[in-house]
Amino acid sequence: MKTTIFILNGCNLNLLGAREPHIYGHETLADVEAECRRVAAKFNLDVQFRQTNAESQLIDWIHEARESAAGIVINPAGWTSTSIALLDALKTFDGPIMEVHISNIHQREVFRHYSYISLAATGVICGCGTQGYSLAIQRLGYLLAGANS
Repeated sequence: MKTTIFILNGCNLNLLGAREPHIYGHETLADVEAECRRVAAKFNLDVQFRQTNAESQLIDWIHEARESAAGIVINPAGWTSTSIALLDALKTFDGPIMEVHISNIHQREVFRHYSYISLAATGVICGCGTQGYSLAIQRLGYLLAGANS
């Protein structure tokens, strides 16, 4: 049984805590990673936590997840409403996929309201701040436990 989950972060999330803290908060990506590892451990899940500003790298990691991950948590960031390529990659993954957005994308600019990623996602969490990652991991933990019982 695979026990690794990939937590994939898209463009500009390396600036979390410094970029628009009034929208995204003051926690850094390192803070998010530490919390993700803590929550995943409760479900006996290992974490591959990654961030990139290159769309092709994110696609390569999704392809890698096909072979080695039980589930994916993805915050596609700015590629949410633009990347059919990410959608196509995610559709090749057989496990559960949780889409996470720190802000409520439906309260923001109109161009952020549509998500191509949602077409492949098992679930979507938005507007819960960085706690959305923890919620996504918990959901994956329950889904994976059910799939393996």
